[in-house]
Amino acid sequence: MKFDGFDSSRPLDLVLLGRAAIDLNPLDYYKTLAESTTYRKYLGGSPANIAVGLSRLQKKVGFIGKISDDRFGDFVEDTFRQEGVEISHLTRCKNGEKLGLTFTEILSEHESSILMYRHAIADLQLEAEDIDEAYIKSAKALLISGTSLAASPSREAALKAVMLAKKTQTPIIFDIDYRAYNWKNPDEIAVYYSLVAQESTVIIGSREEYDLTQRLLAPGLDDRETARFWCAKKAAIVVIKHGKQGSTAYTCQGDSFSIKPFPVKALKSFGGGDGYASAFLYGLFENWPLRDCLELGSASASMLVKSHGCSADMPSLETIRTFIAESKAEYGEDVCF
Repeated sequence: MKFDGFDSSRPLDLVLLGRAAIDLNPLDYYKTLAESTTYRKYLGGSPANIAVGLSRLQKKVGFIGKISDDRFGDFVEDTFRQEGVEISHLTRCKNGEKLGLTFTEILSEHESSILMYRHAIADLQLEAEDIDEAYIKSAKALLISGTSLAASPSREAALKAVMLAKKTQTPIIFDIDYRAYNWKNPDEIAVYYSLVAQESTVIIGSREEYDLTQRLLAPGLDDRETARFWCAKKAAIVVIKHGKQGSTAYTCQGDSFSIKPFPVKALKSFGGGDGYASAFLYGLFENWPLRDCLELGSASASMLVKSHGCSADMPSLETIRTFIAESKAEYGEDVCF
């Protein structure tokens, strides 16, 4: 099965809406945050990571977001420019709001945690007036990150973008991207997530994220029932992730394709999801068979969990293909299926 719902005449492949942040990953591994003293700084935030990942795969990517008006804001802009991400709609805050800081804790190759500082945060200051119809129409697809729906005025900006995507017949990709910070209660999450999910062509999330999204509309569904529910709305592809157990992509035709992670010695247990999303979406934009999209996504995810950073370590297509070939030579052709 292939997905061919993108307008090839549009100049940008994907415009992403959501957060750009700062990741601080420890260099002194396998210590608690209380014990760690040395960190390396990276551009972070799931949509920002995906933007860099797709750009490294030679896709034309734009970004809609709000950043701090300070040196960290300079760092985000400079990094995006170096990575080839179009940032004409990445704007600065006016009232002193700061970028989110994400401190990661790497306790072992199987145990990691994330501590986010998100008070008076820059990315949630995105306003409806920052959303430009022509910019959305210039892209083959619009990606909405679920974190952008956590508070006003960002949630209104995201919903306006969804409305304009519908108006301009721009497919919506919803990366549910749940983070507990900034949300008030589960009902609030379900309201805003479901509003976007029911307008989306592609939905990507974990089992927990789908349970949050549909808890008011259709609670208690298993994976296949979940896929049927959203395909009955507007979805063409529903991807449900189960971490180390792998993931499955369901189609509106009733097909399903499952993938397992490639075997690697992991350094950390975070970051893989953004590599997965960027490589999987690359395959969709290339009109690849869904099985090949999943294989590329799984390979990129495995490569990311064995690296120190996320955005800075997003692989090229050639690097992913080499990794896949080497893995198959060692473990067999169906290593991840």
